Amino acid sequence: MNQEQADIISLKAVTYLLSDEKRISWLLGETGLDVTSLRQSPDNPEILAGILDFLLSHENILVDFAQNCDVDPSIIYKIRPLYPGFVGEY
Repeated sequence: MNQEQADIISLKAVTYLLSDEKRISWLLGETGLDVTSLRQSPDNPEILAGILDFLLSHENILVDFAQNCDVDPSIIYKIRPLYPGFVGEY
């Protein structure tokens, strides 16, 4: 897994989360992000890290994301260390 592939999956996660108003509200409330920050997410690895952390904190959302985007849910665990702020293992 390289950074480009990780970025593609992370951006799919952003798109997935933005596709549902309930998920958006949950994400914004839990992470402290705002819509402007989300718009900057493609250029901000810290925001992408927060998106991945959000998915990893909510198994039901992670599984739904994986099914909707046809990816293995374990890939999120594998790519998270490629972004800033990773401390330890999941």
